[in-house]
Amino acid sequence: MKDKKNFALRNEKGVEEGVFSGRQPRQAALKAANRMNGTKKKPVTLRLREKGTNKVHVFNGWTEKVPAPKNKPAWMPNKIKRAFVKKIGIEKL
Repeated sequence: MKDKKNFALRNEKGVEEGVFSGRQPRQAALKAANRMNGTKKKPVTLRLREKGTNKVHVFNGWTEKVPAPKNKPAWMPNKIKRAFVKKIGIEKL
């Protein structure tokens, strides 16, 4: 079983604002996108630096309201917020 990695969310100025963890960069990007206000027409650019390396994974991320699954619990609403990401590339610091 792979260990989880930590990814620091960087803003446009290069300041690290938060840390998200996941086995893969995409998993951390989905967590970060879920907290942002991007839409499919106007996605938010997410830059995640892998802790301990000089790699910055760049994603476009947005959220959409989608129907809840058919086997949802009673407390869950009919529409839920779902994150989507698309990888743009990797930058080196």
